[in-house]
Amino acid sequence: MIEFRSVSKRFPDSTVAVEGFSLVLPSRKTTVLVGSSGSGKTTLLRMINRMVEPSSGDVLIDDESVMGRDPVALRRSIGYVMQNSGLMPHFTVIDNVATVLRLNGVSRREAHGRARELLDTVGLDRALADRYPSQLSGGQQQRVGVARGLAADPNILLMDEPFGAVDPIVRADLQQELIRLQAELGKTVVFVTHDIDEAFLLGDQVVILERGARVAQVGTPSEIIENPADDFVSAFIGAERGHRALSLKQTPHGTVLVDSEGRTQGRLTDADPAGSPSLSKGPDPEGRP
Repeated sequence: MIEFRSVSKRFPDSTVAVEGFSLVLPSRKTTVLVGSSGSGKTTLLRMINRMVEPSSGDVLIDDESVMGRDPVALRRSIGYVMQNSGLMPHFTVIDNVATVLRLNGVSRREAHGRARELLDTVGLDRALADRYPSQLSGGQQQRVGVARGLAADPNILLMDEPFGAVDPIVRADLQQELIRLQAELGKTVVFVTHDIDEAFLLGDQVVILERGARVAQVGTPSEIIENPADDFVSAFIGAERGHRALSLKQTPHGTVLVDSEGRTQGRLTDADPAGSPSLSKGPDPEGRP
Protein backbone atom coordinates (compact mmCIF):
# COMPACT_ATOMS: atom_id res chain seq x y z
CA MET A 1 0.00 0.00 0.00
CA ILE A 2 1.20 3.50 -0.87
CA GLU A 3 -0.06 6.48 1.11
CA PHE A 4 0.38 10.19 0.52
CA ARG A 5 -0.07 12.28 3.66
CA SER A 6 -0.61 16.02 3.13
CA VAL A 7 2.16 16.15 0.54
CA SER A 8 3.17 19.46 -1.05
CA LYS A 9 5.91 20.37 -3.51
CA ARG A 10 7.19 23.86 -4.22
CA PHE A 11 10.03 24.26 -6.68
CA PRO A 12 12.77 26.92 -6.33
CA ASP A 13 11.08 29.15 -8.93
CA SER A 14 8.03 29.27 -6.57
CA THR A 15 5.97 26.95 -8.76
CA VAL A 16 3.53 24.97 -6.63
CA ALA A 17 3.24 21.57 -8.28
CA VAL A 18 1.42 19.79 -5.45
CA GLU A 19 -0.58 21.29 -2.60
CA GLY A 20 -1.76 19.22 0.39
CA PHE A 21 -2.29 15.95 -1.47
CA SER A 22 -3.53 12.95 0.55
CA LEU A 23 -4.55 9.58 -0.86
CA VAL A 24 -4.19 5.83 -0.32
CA LEU A 25 -3.20 3.69 -3.32
CA PRO A 26 -4.29 0.08 -2.69
CA SER A 27 -1.94 -2.86 -3.02
CA ARG A 28 -1.99 -5.08 -6.11
CA LYS A 29 -4.25 -2.68 -7.98
CA THR A 30 -3.66 -0.16 -10.75
CA THR A 31 -4.13 3.46 -9.71
CA VAL A 32 -4.15 5.93 -12.59
CA LEU A 33 -3.33 9.60 -12.05
CA VAL A 34 -4.91 11.56 -14.88
CA GLY A 35 -4.94 15.27 -15.56
CA SER A 36 -3.83 17.99 -17.92
CA SER A 37 -0.28 19.34 -18.08
CA GLY A 38 0.57 21.11 -14.84
CA SER A 39 -1.74 19.00 -12.70
CA GLY A 40 1.17 17.53 -10.71
CA LYS A 41 0.64 13.90 -11.69
CA THR A 42 4.27 13.15 -12.66
CA THR A 43 5.55 14.99 -9.59
CA LEU A 44 3.39 12.75 -7.40
CA LEU A 45 4.65 9.64 -9.17
CA ARG A 46 8.29 10.62 -8.68
CA MET A 47 7.79 11.29 -5.00
CA ILE A 48 7.17 7.58 -4.50
CA ASN A 49 10.74 6.64 -5.44
CA ARG A 50 12.26 9.94 -4.24
CA MET A 51 13.20 11.23 -7.65
CA VAL A 52 11.36 14.28 -6.34
CA GLU A 53 11.52 15.18 -2.66
CA PRO A 54 8.35 16.63 -1.08
CA SER A 55 8.57 20.11 0.43
CA SER A 56 6.26 18.95 3.20
CA GLY A 57 4.17 15.93 4.13
CA ASP A 58 5.14 12.31 3.72
CA VAL A 59 4.88 9.32 1.39
CA LEU A 60 4.66 5.85 2.95
CA ILE A 61 5.00 2.36 1.53
CA ASP A 62 3.43 -0.29 3.78
CA ASP A 63 3.38 2.27 6.62
CA GLU A 64 7.11 3.05 6.27
CA SER A 65 8.16 6.54 5.20
CA VAL A 66 10.18 6.61 2.00
CA MET A 67 12.15 9.48 3.54
CA GLY A 68 13.83 7.00 5.85
CA ARG A 69 14.96 4.80 2.96
CA ASP A 70 18.21 5.12 1.04
CA PRO A 71 17.16 6.75 -2.26
CA VAL A 72 19.29 4.49 -4.46
CA ALA A 73 18.15 1.30 -2.75
CA LEU A 74 14.55 2.54 -2.87
CA ARG A 75 14.69 3.19 -6.61
CA ARG A 76 16.20 -0.21 -7.32
CA SER A 77 13.36 -1.86 -5.41
CA ILE A 78 10.66 -0.10 -7.46
CA GLY A 79 10.04 -0.67 -11.17
CA TYR A 80 10.00 2.46 -13.31
CA VAL A 81 8.84 2.79 -16.93
CA MET A 82 8.92 6.13 -18.72
CA GLN A 83 7.47 7.52 -21.94
CA ASN A 84 10.39 7.02 -24.32
CA SER A 85 11.50 3.73 -22.74
CA GLY A 86 14.70 5.31 -21.38
CA LEU A 87 16.80 2.47 -22.72
CA MET A 88 20.58 2.85 -22.80
CA PRO A 89 21.44 3.00 -26.50
CA HIS A 90 24.88 1.38 -26.12
CA PHE A 91 23.43 -1.66 -24.27
CA THR A 92 21.80 -4.61 -26.00
CA VAL A 93 18.22 -5.52 -25.20
CA ILE A 94 19.27 -8.24 -22.78
CA ASP A 95 21.73 -5.97 -20.99
CA ASN A 96 19.12 -3.22 -20.72
CA VAL A 97 16.65 -5.62 -19.10
CA ALA A 98 19.34 -7.01 -16.77
CA THR A 99 20.60 -3.59 -15.63
CA VAL A 100 18.97 -3.43 -12.19
CA LEU A 101 19.78 -7.06 -11.46
CA ARG A 102 23.44 -6.47 -12.23
CA LEU A 103 23.45 -3.35 -10.05
CA ASN A 104 22.00 -5.47 -7.25
CA GLY A 105 24.91 -7.90 -7.51
CA VAL A 106 23.29 -10.69 -9.51
CA SER A 107 25.75 -12.60 -11.71
CA ARG A 108 25.72 -11.86 -15.42
CA ARG A 109 24.62 -15.42 -16.24
CA GLU A 110 21.71 -15.37 -13.78
CA ALA A 111 20.68 -11.83 -14.77
CA HIS A 112 20.63 -12.75 -18.45
CA GLY A 113 18.59 -15.85 -17.71
CA ARG A 114 16.02 -13.77 -15.87
CA ALA A 115 16.05 -11.18 -18.66
CA ARG A 116 15.25 -13.82 -21.29
CA GLU A 117 12.32 -15.02 -19.20
CA LEU A 118 11.04 -11.44 -19.04
CA LEU A 119 11.22 -11.08 -22.80
CA ASP A 120 8.77 -13.98 -22.91
CA THR A 121 6.62 -12.30 -20.25
CA VAL A 122 6.23 -9.05 -22.21
CA GLY A 123 5.71 -10.80 -25.54
CA LEU A 124 9.09 -10.24 -27.20
CA ASP A 125 10.98 -12.81 -29.26
CA ARG A 126 14.20 -13.90 -27.57
CA ALA A 127 15.88 -13.42 -30.94
CA LEU A 128 15.82 -9.69 -30.16
CA ALA A 129 18.01 -10.12 -27.09
CA ASP A 130 21.26 -9.13 -28.82
CA ARG A 131 19.87 -6.17 -30.73
CA TYR A 132 20.31 -2.54 -29.73
CA PRO A 133 17.39 -0.17 -29.01
CA SER A 134 17.89 1.65 -32.33
CA GLN A 135 17.15 -1.63 -34.11
CA LEU A 136 13.73 -1.98 -32.49
CA SER A 137 10.35 -0.43 -33.23
CA GLY A 138 8.85 2.02 -30.76
CA GLY A 139 6.48 -0.61 -29.42
CA GLN A 140 9.29 -3.12 -28.98
CA GLN A 141 11.35 -0.54 -27.10
CA GLN A 142 8.47 0.11 -24.73
CA ARG A 143 8.10 -3.63 -24.07
CA VAL A 144 11.81 -3.80 -23.25
CA GLY A 145 11.26 -0.88 -20.87
CA VAL A 146 8.47 -2.76 -19.13
CA ALA A 147 10.64 -5.89 -18.91
CA ARG A 148 13.43 -3.85 -17.32
CA GLY A 149 10.96 -2.36 -14.83
CA LEU A 150 9.90 -5.89 -13.83
CA ALA A 151 13.40 -7.38 -13.72
CA ALA A 152 13.94 -7.20 -9.97
CA ASP A 153 10.38 -8.48 -9.33
CA PRO A 154 9.30 -5.25 -7.59
CA ASN A 155 6.06 -5.01 -5.67
CA ILE A 156 5.53 -1.51 -7.10
CA LEU A 157 5.66 -0.48 -10.76
CA LEU A 158 5.64 3.22 -11.65
CA MET A 159 4.62 4.07 -15.22
CA ASP A 160 4.98 7.68 -16.42
CA GLU A 161 2.95 8.04 -19.65
CA PRO A 162 4.69 4.92 -20.98
CA PHE A 163 2.59 4.59 -24.13
CA GLY A 164 2.36 8.25 -25.08
CA ALA A 165 5.04 8.20 -27.79
CA VAL A 166 3.76 5.31 -29.93
CA ASP A 167 1.08 5.21 -32.61
CA PRO A 168 -2.54 4.40 -31.65
CA ILE A 169 -2.48 0.79 -32.85
CA VAL A 170 0.71 -0.04 -30.95
CA ARG A 171 -0.61 1.85 -27.95
CA ALA A 172 -3.75 -0.27 -27.89
CA ASP A 173 -1.62 -3.43 -28.04
CA LEU A 174 0.57 -2.24 -25.16
CA GLN A 175 -2.47 -1.34 -23.07
CA GLN A 176 -3.87 -4.83 -23.49
CA GLU A 177 -0.47 -6.29 -22.67
CA LEU A 178 -0.39 -4.32 -19.42
CA ILE A 179 -3.88 -5.56 -18.52
CA ARG A 180 -2.70 -9.12 -19.12
CA LEU A 181 0.49 -8.64 -17.11
CA GLN A 182 -1.36 -7.09 -14.18
CA ALA A 183 -3.84 -9.96 -14.10
CA GLU A 184 -0.92 -12.40 -14.10
CA LEU A 185 1.51 -10.63 -11.76
CA GLY A 186 -0.68 -8.53 -9.44
CA LYS A 187 1.67 -5.58 -8.94
CA THR A 188 0.86 -2.28 -7.27
CA VAL A 189 0.87 -0.11 -10.40
CA VAL A 190 0.85 3.69 -10.41
CA PHE A 191 0.17 4.92 -13.94
CA VAL A 192 0.30 8.52 -15.16
CA THR A 193 -1.56 9.68 -18.27
CA HIS A 194 -3.35 12.70 -19.69
CA ASP A 195 -5.76 10.43 -21.62
CA ILE A 196 -9.01 9.77 -19.76
CA ASP A 197 -9.91 6.82 -22.00
CA GLU A 198 -6.59 5.16 -21.16
CA ALA A 199 -7.22 5.89 -17.48
CA PHE A 200 -10.65 4.25 -17.56
CA LEU A 201 -9.32 1.25 -19.50
CA LEU A 202 -6.41 0.51 -17.17
CA GLY A 203 -7.36 1.83 -13.75
CA ASP A 204 -8.92 0.00 -10.83
CA GLN A 205 -8.76 3.39 -9.11
CA VAL A 206 -8.75 6.58 -11.18
CA VAL A 207 -7.66 9.92 -9.69
CA ILE A 208 -8.66 13.00 -11.70
CA LEU A 209 -6.40 15.93 -10.85
CA GLU A 210 -6.71 19.66 -11.29
CA ARG A 211 -3.80 22.10 -11.10
CA GLY A 212 -1.66 21.69 -8.00
CA ALA A 213 -2.70 18.03 -7.73
CA ARG A 214 -6.06 18.97 -6.26
CA VAL A 215 -8.23 15.86 -6.38
CA ALA A 216 -11.32 16.56 -8.46
CA GLN A 217 -12.61 13.00 -8.04
CA VAL A 218 -11.32 9.56 -7.15
CA GLY A 219 -13.14 6.30 -7.77
CA THR A 220 -13.55 3.37 -10.11
CA PRO A 221 -14.19 4.17 -13.77
CA SER A 222 -17.84 3.17 -13.34
CA GLU A 223 -18.29 5.41 -10.29
CA ILE A 224 -16.84 8.42 -12.07
CA ILE A 225 -18.73 7.91 -15.33
CA GLU A 226 -22.02 7.28 -13.54
CA ASN A 227 -21.69 10.13 -11.06
CA PRO A 228 -19.23 12.91 -12.01
CA ALA A 229 -18.38 15.00 -8.94
CA ASP A 230 -18.80 18.38 -10.62
CA ASP A 231 -18.84 20.24 -13.92
CA PHE A 232 -15.05 20.04 -14.23
CA VAL A 233 -15.08 16.24 -14.02
CA SER A 234 -18.09 15.99 -16.32
CA ALA A 235 -16.32 18.08 -18.95
CA PHE A 236 -12.98 16.29 -18.47
CA ILE A 237 -14.43 12.83 -19.02
CA GLY A 238 -16.70 13.98 -21.84
CA ALA A 239 -19.88 12.93 -20.08
CA GLU A 240 -22.06 15.15 -22.25
CA ARG A 241 -20.37 14.51 -25.58
CA GLY A 242 -18.57 11.93 -27.69
CA HIS A 243 -18.88 8.19 -27.14
CA ARG A 244 -19.81 8.53 -23.44
CA ALA A 245 -23.08 10.38 -24.14
CA LEU A 246 -25.09 7.46 -25.48
CA SER A 247 -28.72 7.17 -26.50
CA LEU A 248 -30.95 4.39 -27.83
CA LYS A 249 -31.90 4.19 -31.48
CA GLN A 250 -34.36 1.77 -33.01
CA THR A 251 -33.33 0.15 -36.30
CA PRO A 252 -34.94 -2.56 -38.47
CA HIS A 253 -32.41 -4.98 -36.95
CA GLY A 254 -32.89 -4.04 -33.31
CA THR A 255 -31.87 -1.43 -30.75
CA VAL A 256 -28.45 0.18 -31.00
CA LEU A 257 -26.54 2.71 -28.92
CA VAL A 258 -25.34 5.87 -30.64
CA ASP A 259 -23.04 8.64 -29.40
CA SER A 260 -23.69 12.37 -29.47
CA GLU A 261 -22.56 12.55 -33.09
CA GLY A 262 -24.92 9.80 -34.21
CA ARG A 263 -22.24 7.11 -34.58
CA THR A 264 -23.25 3.60 -33.59
CA GLN A 265 -21.22 2.33 -30.61
CA GLY A 266 -22.93 -0.99 -29.88
CA ARG A 267 -26.21 -2.86 -29.93
CA LEU A 268 -28.52 -4.37 -27.36
CA THR A 269 -28.76 -8.13 -27.64
CA ASP A 270 -31.14 -10.69 -26.15
CA ALA A 271 -31.34 -10.96 -22.37
CA ASP A 272 -28.53 -12.82 -20.62
CA PRO A 273 -29.28 -15.80 -18.31
CA ALA A 274 -29.97 -13.40 -15.45
CA GLY A 275 -32.69 -11.79 -17.50
CA SER A 276 -30.98 -8.45 -18.23
CA PRO A 277 -30.33 -7.12 -21.72
CA SER A 278 -26.67 -7.09 -22.66
CA LEU A 279 -24.58 -4.74 -24.73
CA SER A 280 -22.70 -6.01 -27.76
CA LYS A 281 -19.86 -3.75 -28.83
CA GLY A 282 -20.16 -3.18 -32.53
CA PRO A 283 -17.51 -2.13 -35.03
CA ASP A 284 -16.58 1.52 -34.83
CA PRO A 285 -17.56 3.45 -37.97
CA GLU A 286 -14.06 4.94 -38.07
CA GLY A 287 -12.47 1.51 -38.12
CA ARG A 288 -11.42 1.23 -34.49
CA PRO A 289 -11.94 -2.19 -32.81
